[in-house]
Amino acid sequence: MMFSTRLNSFKAQKGLFFPEDQELTTVDLIRRISTVNGLTHIELNYPEHFKKNTPDEVKEAVAGAGLEISGIALRFDDTYLNGEFTNSNEEIRSQAIRVTKEAIEVCQQLGGTTTTIWLANDGFDYSFQLDYEQAWNQTVSALREIASAYPSMNISFEYKPYEPRSFSLVGDIGLSLLLVEEVGLPNVGITLDFCHMLMKKENPAYSVALAARKNRLMGFHLNDGYKDADDGIMLGSVHLMQTLEFIYYAKKYNYTGLIYFDTFPKREDPVAECEQNIRIYQALDALIEKTGMDAIEQLIREKSGVKVQQFLLDAFLA
Repeated sequence: MMFSTRLNSFKAQKGLFFPEDQELTTVDLIRRISTVNGLTHIELNYPEHFKKNTPDEVKEAVAGAGLEISGIALRFDDTYLNGEFTNSNEEIRSQAIRVTKEAIEVCQQLGGTTTTIWLANDGFDYSFQLDYEQAWNQTVSALREIASAYPSMNISFEYKPYEPRSFSLVGDIGLSLLLVEEVGLPNVGITLDFCHMLMKKENPAYSVALAARKNRLMGFHLNDGYKDADDGIMLGSVHLMQTLEFIYYAKKYNYTGLIYFDTFPKREDPVAECEQNIRIYQALDALIEKTGMDAIEQLIREKSGVKVQQFLLDAFLA
């Protein structure tokens, strides 16, 4: 299994790891994250994580930590407050596309395979604020232009129903699959964030099945939460059964990609928190293996909520 986690989580409890007055660089965070047992990869944000360190410095630090770079995630700053690919200012829209291409090129340079695009500001807050068809066409056009320029790289779209906008333009699994279909290129897929799916009141395993059915599943961002916000708490801490089902469906569809923990340990030691996420995932995966894929498939076929609860009880008592 390939495990990675959110680099910015390692800014938490700064005084435990770094002097309070130290201005942290990406290389500092890589050194800290390298102490996590079981971690295999690092995913970086662009352009955020390259403001104080060059790609070569980052690459050297990652190699020195005994890790690999899986990919790059886009993080657009407040320049794009009124939209990235749907911004009314054509200069800003073009800049968003250009920055995305830069991120893909950095990903290539560092040996990564996947660039993940989250369009935080492409959406709306009020009625009559957005020409929906125009915005949709702009998003399809931008993704098609980007993906066609880098056919050997994976371009993965990460959806979120809201936050920071009241409504995202593309905020659920169905719209994401429609978007990818209209882009029409084989190197475009979907990254599923567990909290984002909960916020949309999706059942995460169902979204896995739909994305995998279309061969568009490119990545996971795993965490947990209470459905209304992007809480980013530890894996399985609230929705344990749904997490177990999510992992089962990932195995059913032979997902072998990166398992990325997108959690926000503000009050916990981020090293211990990440290691706990890895242990939880491994334990749930082991439970599925012990039970057997065929046995779980039979349980699904029986469609009995009582037997599902007994399966959970038996697991706790084993």
